[in-house]
Amino acid sequence: MAQSAIPRMPPRRETPPISATGGPANAHALVLSEHVGETLVLSLNRPERRNAWSVALGREFAQLVTSADSDPTVRTIVVTGAGSAFCAGADLKEVAGGQDAIPFEPFVADIESTLRVRKPVIAAINGAAIGLGLVQAVYSDIRFCAFDAKLATGFARRGFVGEFGLASLLSRLVGLGRASDLLLSGRVITGSDAYSMGLVEFATEQDNVLPAALEYARDLNENCAPTAMAAIKTQIRSEPTFPFWEAIRQAKEVQRASLSWPDAVESFRAMTEKRDARYAPLD
Repeated sequence: MAQSAIPRMPPRRETPPISATGGPANAHALVLSEHVGETLVLSLNRPERRNAWSVALGREFAQLVTSADSDPTVRTIVVTGAGSAFCAGADLKEVAGGQDAIPFEPFVADIESTLRVRKPVIAAINGAAIGLGLVQAVYSDIRFCAFDAKLATGFARRGFVGEFGLASLLSRLVGLGRASDLLLSGRVITGSDAYSMGLVEFATEQDNVLPAALEYARDLNENCAPTAMAAIKTQIRSEPTFPFWEAIRQAKEVQRASLSWPDAVESFRAMTEKRDARYAPLD
């Protein structure tokens, strides 16, 4: 199988990691937050549980993602996992108690916080992404994955349905047939398999996943307009649901309005002055 050619990137570390509460990172923080230039790196931090998603982890994650979306110093977000896994799914010790043990609506709202972010979210899938871990990867806008990472929906094998909209999102990404295969069988695939079927956009060696994702994020930070990227995210998610001519009409309306946005004005000025554009952060 042909593998994507991603140049190896040197690690980029500019500030010490901090916890979700803003203090120094420690062994008990469930999500680590680190600024690398204008990118915020969020690391799920339960390596002893393969970063299984718990109620407490989800709360911290949602707080950090929501804060980053309104932080003018953050232009992109990279999500990864501490240790050898990305996220091995929901914490089964909590899930076993059913809805009586988990505050369902807040739990789901925390998971879906990724979908409400206006800024690009990039998943650096360094290892296993199973169940809810795969959901978080699919919720991201762009996915980098280790060749040998293990990915699976897993729901049918646990007696669960396709959760958190994964059936719809997988169908968009890989087509109805492959989505049916992945959901009905719950079988495990590798990162190389995921790349070949279009589930992830880039595949590389495990130790290059985060550096490559950071380099991609740096390019967006330096060269792409934040307001335009936010609008494009809305277009990508909404326009496939429109009838063809309605999608064209909606796109023309956004296009007409965008010509007067500050980002477009700055772009035209930069081209006239033969310099790089300097785009302002999102309001």
